[in-house]
Amino acid sequence: MKRSVLTRYRAMAYVTAVMLLILCACMVAKYGFDTGADLTFVVSQAHGVLFMIYLAFALDLSSKARWPFGKMLWVMISGTIPLAAFFVERKVRAEVEPLVNESLATAKA
Repeated sequence: MKRSVLTRYRAMAYVTAVMLLILCACMVAKYGFDTGADLTFVVSQAHGVLFMIYLAFALDLSSKARWPFGKMLWVMISGTIPLAAFFVERKVRAEVEPLVNESLATAKA
């Protein structure tokens, strides 16, 4: 497996997680303080597009890592739970990094 597959996933996991936290803050401002409706709309649209890209990269990673369906689904759903993507990304990196290193070692030999 190429390192770029893992790097793309990791980047989008962080971007999606940060955008979700920003969206949560915007929702609190919108519904808690009755302000920022326009900003909430823009952030929600941006998060939606970025989340779709995250799903594509997670699917690509899961197919190359040959994960079972349940694991793939959990990684994808973690992008919808605030803060979960940070923890799941860390576990995914720890699991996939040896596969990447093994692939690189095989390619050099």
